[in-house]
Amino acid sequence: MRASLRQWGHVRPDTRVAVLHQQGARMGYFPFHRGAWGQGSAVGLGVSDRQGAVLHPQARVDPHDLMHACSLSAWEFNHLGSDQRLFLPWATGGFASPVIDLTRGFDAYEVHLRMEARGFLKAARAQERRMQRHLGPLRLVYAEQDPAALRTLLAWKSAHYRRTGRRDPFKQQWINQLVHLLSASTTPECAGILSMLYAGDRPVAAHFGLRSRTVLSCWFPSYDRTLATFSPGRVLYLRMIEAAAPSGIQLVDFGRGDAAYKDSFKTGDLTVHEGVLRTVGPGAALHWLRREPVQAARRLVRGHPALKGMTLRALAAAGAMRER
Repeated sequence: MRASLRQWGHVRPDTRVAVLHQQGARMGYFPFHRGAWGQGSAVGLGVSDRQGAVLHPQARVDPHDLMHACSLSAWEFNHLGSDQRLFLPWATGGFASPVIDLTRGFDAYEVHLRMEARGFLKAARAQERRMQRHLGPLRLVYAEQDPAALRTLLAWKSAHYRRTGRRDPFKQQWINQLVHLLSASTTPECAGILSMLYAGDRPVAAHFGLRSRTVLSCWFPSYDRTLATFSPGRVLYLRMIEAAAPSGIQLVDFGRGDAAYKDSFKTGDLTVHEGVLRTVGPGAALHWLRREPVQAARRLVRGHPALKGMTLRALAAAGAMRER
């Protein structure tokens, strides 16, 4: 197997793609970011929900040879698919990624909700009617093109991150640029899609995600916090899913992460993995020293519900102080 590297990144100059060849035939691609000392990560780490290599079924790749060809001392991932057998031996944890199966259309999905989450669906529909009575007719724009709508969503989401004490990803220039770049894309195979729910002319909830022809990946949902008692996020998701189904979307992927609404909406789970493949040398050692203590602390918190609750409360308290 031979790999040729190409620099390929509109928003991050450290993006590389290894093009893999076997006996003269192109057999796959391996995208990644490469930093100092060859410390690398999955491309788009922080926003990408599926990571790994794109390989022909007959490709034969040695992972350490691939690392050497890419001049990588470490390659970190946190949303590795279960089909990525090349890298699974280096996974340190597996996590549920809730999904919605829309292959039989929205009507069949709604039947599923009535059977599995009847109370949730009933409450969401009641909030939908209540919102219309108090705020005016509801209208979903599934593929909103107004730049002001995107600015509204990003402002809501940034405020949410500050309130909860979390790092605001939109302060990272490349993520901000990526969202705006994707929002302007109309490529059927891969593009950003903004959905905005209006009550009358007032925006009440929104979501920006990434879609292919058949998959909608959920990235950034948010809503007008002054309307929280109406549960506008639930209503947005119901209407967005209903609009996505006839557009060809067969799977809605919420991504890993605990959230009650994901459990209520989902029809099942995929499994994604985190971990790191390291070589031997100073670059790999530096990566271990920089990342392993942090990852160990995260694993400790995730494994103890009481400690996790304390951490979330501490983050919220820090966010509240920051808002003052």
